[in-house]
Amino acid sequence: RARLAAGETVLIVGIGSGVSQAAAALAVRMGARVVVTTRDPASRAGVVPAGVERVIDTEAPDWETEAHVVFESVGPATWGRSVSSLRPGGRLVVVGGTSGSTVELALPHLFWKQHEIIGSSMGSIEDFDEVCAMVAEGVEVRVDSVHPFAEYPAALARLAAGAAAGKIVIDHSDRED
Repeated sequence: RARLAAGETVLIVGIGSGVSQAAAALAVRMGARVVVTTRDPASRAGVVPAGVERVIDTEAPDWETEAHVVFESVGPATWGRSVSSLRPGGRLVVVGGTSGSTVELALPHLFWKQHEIIGSSMGSIEDFDEVCAMVAEGVEVRVDSVHPFAEYPAALARLAAGAAAGKIVIDHSDRED
């Protein structure tokens, strides 16, 4: 939905999540210049996918980047810096709101800079097929951890604490129905 093109800069907010990891891998594969944010760059350096050009501390007051596309999954905690990081004509793709569901928008940013705000949840079946083909060709899907079904609450707690660096997988093979 963001219409990301090769050579464009994409800023992915919160690289620790599985969704952001996938977005970064796909953006690198598409030939974009990829910049990411993380709350703890020193200890989370291992979660940055290959091909990412720059890592920004999410807590920095100014991210000092001009992106064609900002991939926003955090919400109110990062919204202002995400909007400020858009170049004129930039596209802000909202894929989640882990810090809340309500944001404020300064309307002059929207009309003077001709920004687009795009909501996105999932793609079409055709998009899914295309992504599956990319994974088959080697695009990495980072798995943080695999938990048996009996440990579902612990896996959910890991996710809620923001401790995951990629997808959390629940293995149902131990489940008795």
